[in-house]
Amino acid sequence: MSLLRALVGAVRSARHAPRFAAGFVPDDDVLLDAPDERLAPALVAAALADPEPAAKLLATTRDAGEWEDRDRYVTRLATFAYSRGDWLTHWLSVAPRDPDALLVTAQLAVRRAWRSPARGERLRELGPLIRAVAEEAPQDPVPWRLALDHARGAHARPEVFESLWEQAVRRSPHHYGCHVAALKYLSAQWYGFHRAAFDFAEQAADDAAEDSLVRALPVRAAYDRLRMEPVEDRAVPVARVDRAVDRALALSAVFPVGDPWPAEVRNLLAYVLVERARWGEAREEFGRIGPHATSFPWGVARGAGTEDPLRGFLAARDRVRAELARRTPLWGTRGGRGAPGGH
Repeated sequence: MSLLRALVGAVRSARHAPRFAAGFVPDDDVLLDAPDERLAPALVAAALADPEPAAKLLATTRDAGEWEDRDRYVTRLATFAYSRGDWLTHWLSVAPRDPDALLVTAQLAVRRAWRSPARGERLRELGPLIRAVAEEAPQDPVPWRLALDHARGAHARPEVFESLWEQAVRRSPHHYGCHVAALKYLSAQWYGFHRAAFDFAEQAADDAAEDSLVRALPVRAAYDRLRMEPVEDRAVPVARVDRAVDRALALSAVFPVGDPWPAEVRNLLAYVLVERARWGEAREEFGRIGPHATSFPWGVARGAGTEDPLRGFLAARDRVRAELARRTPLWGTRGGRGAPGGH
């Protein structure tokens, strides 16, 4: 019977898979970590060793208090400088005290330290730089998000982390990046445990605005919980994971299809939906993602191909399509030829 089921499943997949691919952006049109229309010109100029567009962009976000955009841009610019840093060197040579140049430099230094075999020691050496950048930002939460990331890697005591957290939320109570940094610290992978992480994420989501990405924080906790499998964690039952997924689905539905702003949250949600075998909802979420694949979670997730996040993203889409096709009756149901079946 197992051979028969396998044969029927293969025929179902061949027959129905094209239908379930409807709504997916073609593979060749999917972009990994595509910059938005504001960041793209700054990256192009940086590739030509011109820092001026990046400087203007970050100054604009600082003056306008666009903290979420500012956080993303600082992170992406530091990532670019990791492999091509001549533009940042030039920027510092002409404006050595520019707060934005110093912030990108600090983000880059932390990134390099995290990748070092001597990570803890390297990060501790960066303490004075991180403190200086943070203390010179009277309103900006982004340096404090960086300080939180630095503190986690430097094995800061809980009371030290809490003091940094207080400074961060004083500047922006619902800043997504700061909340993610705190959630990581509370996770079982670092200094906490899954139940504490879920408690924090759910409370933060309850307090956030309807369209805030913080609303998706519980699904980030769910991702961390699922990555610990197959270790059993009775403190966080899968029903709590599914509730986190439901909250993230509601948030995703607020934004337009193909919107780059919630792309990382939608990619994370799609990953968790696949892990929970919620195939129909996963298909819908991949449709909402459109062409905007992100390195996280596909570059680090279990079984997603850590060396090629784009391949991991495409493989997950293909799996969703195949699973839905395999579960659809070959000739439909009694309700009519071709009617969907299974779930």
